[in-house]
Amino acid sequence: MLRAWASEFFTIFWVVLVTVIAGRIIDDFGFAMWIGTALYLVHHLVHANRLYVWMRGGRSGRIPAGTGIWEEIYYLIHKLRRRNKRRKKQLIRMLEQFRTATSALPDATVVLGARDEIDWFNESACRLLGLRKSDLGQNIGNLVRYPKFAEHLKHSRHSATVSIPSPADEALQLEIRIVPYGEDSRLLIAQDVTQLRFMERVRSDFVANVSHELRTPLTVLRGYMETLTEGGQDLPASSYKKMVQRMVEQTSRMQSLVDNLLSLTRLESGPPKPATVVQVPLLLDRLCKEANLVEAPEHAPVRLVLDSQVSLLGNETDLHSAFANLISNAVKYSRPSDTVTVRWSQEEAGGVRLDVEDTGPGIPKEHLPRLTERFYRVEIEGCRSKSGTGLGLAIVKHVMSRHDAELFIASELGRGSRFTCVFPPSRVVAGSDASRPNFPM
Repeated sequence: MLRAWASEFFTIFWVVLVTVIAGRIIDDFGFAMWIGTALYLVHHLVHANRLYVWMRGGRSGRIPAGTGIWEEIYYLIHKLRRRNKRRKKQLIRMLEQFRTATSALPDATVVLGARDEIDWFNESACRLLGLRKSDLGQNIGNLVRYPKFAEHLKHSRHSATVSIPSPADEALQLEIRIVPYGEDSRLLIAQDVTQLRFMERVRSDFVANVSHELRTPLTVLRGYMETLTEGGQDLPASSYKKMVQRMVEQTSRMQSLVDNLLSLTRLESGPPKPATVVQVPLLLDRLCKEANLVEAPEHAPVRLVLDSQVSLLGNETDLHSAFANLISNAVKYSRPSDTVTVRWSQEEAGGVRLDVEDTGPGIPKEHLPRLTERFYRVEIEGCRSKSGTGLGLAIVKHVMSRHDAELFIASELGRGSRFTCVFPPSRVVAGSDASRPNFPM
């Protein structure tokens, strides 16, 4: 910088010197000074024009040739332009990273201007809010037409949220928050809370169902306990025995409910257990014999058909629980004249399947999609028992999920029902593969 100014002062010195000499020669110092000043201004105007042309070109290009202070000015501008170019590239890279990151966000993100016009949005906003590229610049209130949203948009607070259905899919529930930033801009964030709302509803239904299931046996027990406390010593032996028997039945019902709830909780959130080779034909034979012996004398007989002798890689306790529930339900919701058939067979694709089929009254089609829900029960006319907890098929569903299997339910009124568990080939163990290593489930 000092060299540039030194060079400039040297130029001025020579201009003044030449002007003085010329003024002495022509004997007119004023005219000579005017000519020298004009030439010095022309020198600066030429360099200013070079700077103008260079700057207007828009590209850094080659630095114009200059002398004195102009050489330093050209260099500093060139250096500043290179720095700005690097900063611009860095900003573009950061913007691309920001867009990539926001595109990966599961929540819809929309940048709103001063008049609630859309300045930018990510890909999730297309899926959750139904926005398109052509919507840029449009007012968000004209695209998301819900009174609750319009009111929230008008009087939004940082901590407040509003829940509305998704404009793109009415089945989705969105929770929207609007956060102000900058001077006039706002950030709209829409989160998909469909699963959260479903879990809240399931939890509420779960508490209500458990309370309902426990209320009846507790009421019965309390009534009998009060009767025994007030005058149980005067009751005849037959009445006393009947009361105790009913109390045992109700406690057994509560115990069954608690056991099923614990099993379901373990299946849903418990740690995976190592799989072992489960001899399914032997397991089914034992379960069918128990069903024929333990159930009441007047019930549908259980027939076992073994079309295959293959085993499964899985957890024997879980499979025992699932298969027992299927067989018990088939017997429970069948008439004494009906037949329950348990079939174990292989599929052409290499998998294996279990069919539990009965010739009972069947289940109405409208109930089939909800049979695996907790506490969901169907009242079937003519069945000898309706005392189940409503958790059996929910347990079966989770056991199948843990064993990479699928549960299929088919039923026709008046002709019976069929529950099918299909296991993939990766779970099948032939007789010669009984020593296959375990793997976590």
